[in-house]
Amino acid sequence: MAESFLEVAQQVLILFVLVAVGFICGKGKLFQESAAKGFTNFVLTIVVPCVIVQSFQRPFDPGMLAGLGIAAAAAVAAHMLGILLAHLTLRDRNRAREKVLRFSVVFSNAGFMALPLQQALLGEDGVFYGAAYIAVFNMVLWSYGLVSMSGDKGNISPKKLLLNPGLLSIAVGLAFFLGSITLPEVLAVPVGHLAALNTPLPMVIVGFYLADARLLSALKDGKVYWSLFLRLIVVPLLTLGGLLLCGVRDVLLISIVIAASAPVAAAATMFSAKFGQDVELSVNLVSLSTLLSIATMPLVVSLAQLAA
Repeated sequence: MAESFLEVAQQVLILFVLVAVGFICGKGKLFQESAAKGFTNFVLTIVVPCVIVQSFQRPFDPGMLAGLGIAAAAAVAAHMLGILLAHLTLRDRNRAREKVLRFSVVFSNAGFMALPLQQALLGEDGVFYGAAYIAVFNMVLWSYGLVSMSGDKGNISPKKLLLNPGLLSIAVGLAFFLGSITLPEVLAVPVGHLAALNTPLPMVIVGFYLADARLLSALKDGKVYWSLFLRLIVVPLLTLGGLLLCGVRDVLLISIVIAASAPVAAAATMFSAKFGQDVELSVNLVSLSTLLSIATMPLVVSLAQLAA
């Protein structure tokens, strides 16, 4: 247990060194928020799709395809579990606060925090299964997440639901995988270089936003603690238990648990700002959960490694 914990902790700490670089950039005003938003869009629309496509560059394997389906089903279950727990246990007289608190339980930072850790601990196989989690994340985000934050079912857009970069890259990667298609070197090398940015850039962005967080107010809020307890401990441990009961093991198990144990998704702040909810609360939840994940992710993931 101790060895597994230290292995994961080391990888998480490496990520947080990069977060510290972003924090310094934020405090030193080395770049502005507009630049951070541009980097975020670049990561989501270019870098993450390259990581996903690269992970699908492998000969077709029926066992891997079956694992991809299991990963998608597990991701659906993890999100549904978060929705159930959030609605059963989190209530607030202030509807704007309630929406943000619930959203933060459901959505993990599966792209920014989980993919780099999956890549570091598990290699391309971990990212392969992590891609299924991201696909489900995007579908739940642009359906339940959109309605829960906006309060209007009319905001659901089939175009946004199906034509977002995460799903498109998975569709392209899956086509390559099913056909055992290998990209020519002139494309594979640039894709590899862009994919390599997936570890440093997201972490620097997270650190940049941490620099402006007002964590003292969050530390005095009991419902923030409960929301983060559900997000960082309860959902990932119940996900781990459910997967073990279903007989899931090895890389597939660990990859899904990494995604489920990640801190609050940055989308909490983006959606809060877009739909006029409690933006400061969302920033505090994202920031505080990211800091706490230094301890919680190694604990949960090392348990998964032992069980696998």
